Amino acid sequence: MGRVVKTKIGKMIGSKLTTDNILVTDAWRGYKTYAKEKGIEHYRIKSNDGKHVIKGLYHIQNVNDLHSRIKQWINRFKSVATKYLANYLAWFLFVDSRSNESTRHNIKEFLLSSLALEMTDTYDSLRLSKFSI
Repeated sequence: MGRVVKTKIGKMIGSKLTTDNILVTDAWRGYKTYAKEKGIEHYRIKSNDGKHVIKGLYHIQNVNDLHSRIKQWINRFKSVATKYLANYLAWFLFVDSRSNESTRHNIKEFLLSSLALEMTDTYDSLRLSKFSI
């Protein structure tokens, strides 16, 4: 995503937010400006002042935890080409969403689901497809 600026915030998450939402972010100024202009209630978590929770309810620890798990996942591969990043993230989401299940069950389900579908995708169609969550 690069540097977080107001215009990028609007493009990335703007369509998912309404004035009924509460935006909880880190202390970067772009979020504050965006929320103010859109009339969205906003709480900023400033980790450097020791506050990690606001009103005993709002925090960003779930996002930080997800970020940490993604970094651990990607680091095991030593390096990942940008053009394959979407594939690695899809693989991560599949494995992470089944982290409570046994590994043997995950492997069996992964293999069965991959064999049950007819493979019509080519390298180019996969490479040019958009990744979405």
